[in-house]
Amino acid sequence: MVIDAPVSLSAPEAPAALPVRPRTGRFLVLGAVFVCAACGLVYELELVALASYLIGDSVTQASVVLSVMVFAMGVGSLLAKRLRCRAAVGFGLVEAALALVGGTSALVLYTTFAWFGGARYALVGFSLAIGVLIGAEIPLLMTLIQRMARRGEGRDTSGDVADLFAADYVGALVGGLAFPFLLLPLFGQLTGALLTGAVNTVAGGALVLWLFRHELARRERCLLVVANVLVLALLATATALVDDFERAARRAVYGEGVRVAVQTGVQEIVVTGGPDGRLDVFLDGRLRVGGRDEHRYHEALVHPAMRGHHARVVILGGGDGLAAREVLRYPDVESLTVVELDPDLVELARDDPALSALNGGAHRDPRLRVETADAFTWLRDGGRGGRPYDVVISDLPDPGITPSTKLYSQEFFGLASRVLADGGRMAVHAGPLATRPRVYWTVDATLRAAGLRTRPYRTTGRLSGFVAGPDRDPGTAVAPRDWGFVLAARDTRPALGLAAGAPRLRSLTPAVLRAGERSAQEARVPGVVASTLVHPRYAH
Repeated sequence: MVIDAPVSLSAPEAPAALPVRPRTGRFLVLGAVFVCAACGLVYELELVALASYLIGDSVTQASVVLSVMVFAMGVGSLLAKRLRCRAAVGFGLVEAALALVGGTSALVLYTTFAWFGGARYALVGFSLAIGVLIGAEIPLLMTLIQRMARRGEGRDTSGDVADLFAADYVGALVGGLAFPFLLLPLFGQLTGALLTGAVNTVAGGALVLWLFRHELARRERCLLVVANVLVLALLATATALVDDFERAARRAVYGEGVRVAVQTGVQEIVVTGGPDGRLDVFLDGRLRVGGRDEHRYHEALVHPAMRGHHARVVILGGGDGLAAREVLRYPDVESLTVVELDPDLVELARDDPALSALNGGAHRDPRLRVETADAFTWLRDGGRGGRPYDVVISDLPDPGITPSTKLYSQEFFGLASRVLADGGRMAVHAGPLATRPRVYWTVDATLRAAGLRTRPYRTTGRLSGFVAGPDRDPGTAVAPRDWGFVLAARDTRPALGLAAGAPRLRSLTPAVLRAGERSAQEARVPGVVASTLVHPRYAH
């Protein structure tokens, strides 16, 4: 896609020699503009999506990609001036280069991340290269479409400019919609980018080699044929090998024990290890469940909130069933609702032998009911009109992750407090306190701004030391060594302890909770303010 690329409105000196009438030729050029614009936007979205997945913080990555690409498009438009005298062959070579660079961008980004540990420089490099090539398209196409006018007709070329940009913008719309609704779910990020490159190659090469073939010298025709064949061959080879590449890259990132790898409509789920206690679950590259230490996290999240009446419990998130396992250990729990966005994660947690064994078959307990919904929307609907809950447990991704920002907003916690019964408690996973103290205390401030009384605490002793994705300490490849939580209630400050009838726990005791509360208070960050939907304040 091109935004206001500079073009020349001066008429060419000679009309193009075309195999079709000028009107038909204009239609074919506009069709090529449409296809190339769609491909260009797919490349942009692919970079943003993959960078957010590999590096994290989608707002920053989108800003970097889009700003660098728009700048580079202006540079490409200026550089295209040197090609206008050979516009046909120039456009053909630009499209071949764009198809190769854009089509393989996701593959190379994933390669740099998997084997070299980072992808930032590759991201900026591809943003620049793709932007320059996209920026060169419209000036060259404008030159070609003007050459279709007969000499001396005195046509107003402003109509050509309007048609060209209309085709460009409509193509961008189609590409922008095709990426999330067609390419990503059907083909995935890597294959989707490679197929887009193939379409780009065919559209650009066919237009020049057929429609403008009479303007090309024999050497230029041979050059374009060879370039396009090579690009198609490389893209086809990469497509044929992409499954093997993905398996090798996953092994490089997650180790040799990858057992399940699936791209759902919501996220990528990777399961490593097995029932020997070393099972790990990664969601979009982030370690969500570490089999060696998950009990520390889930015991600290669930059991302090169960002190008091707990007949009705709701878990926001937690499709893996591990928080549900802890809740269902209380025989006096009458009903448990799990609000999970990804039904495939629930299915995996129920049917995968290792994960089902780890969660104690929680999804087969008749007291558990799953609501497939976004937690924010579900709360806004008033919990689908049900009775208030004695306990609300927020088992959601870290607040520092951009897609989770609304789930840690003042509005979200305000909605959650509305479904709490009188005397009910809410437990919130608030991210690691040791490495992201400002994020943690922003959660606490946001809960208080929503009218809740809070009790911050943490638990340490994290054993899972490797994190593959962006949810890791800056500059390292190890997980944070603690988990931070906040216990909240609507009317009075909640007591931090365990229920009188609490089951026997592996790591959590009243003494551990008291130490965790003292440790959290010692790390307090003063002056933080609440995060809202219109003013999110979470940052790593």
